[in-house]
Amino acid sequence: MSTDVLEKPSVTQKSDTVRKPAPRYKVLLHNDDFNSMEYVVQTLIKTVPSLTQPQAVSIMMEAHNSGVALVITCALEHAEFYCETLKTHGLTSTIEPDE
Repeated sequence: MSTDVLEKPSVTQKSDTVRKPAPRYKVLLHNDDFNSMEYVVQTLIKTVPSLTQPQAVSIMMEAHNSGVALVITCALEHAEFYCETLKTHGLTSTIEPDE
């Protein structure tokens, strides 16, 4: 009988690539004197499905009181979509890099 033992080769791969997280962008809502508060809240909820009504009310009130409010921070493509959709509904919105 042979007592040879098959050894599995030791494979240790070390990856030198470090994944950087994708840059994130802030979607900002700016106050306006044209749209009702209720309309702004409903538009936020329809545009950004992850927002709850209390969150949308808080965002609307912050924009109303301080001139601008953070809606969401996300990947560029989503930020552009949310910003454009808010604009389509008559709201003033911009995006900026999240630092």
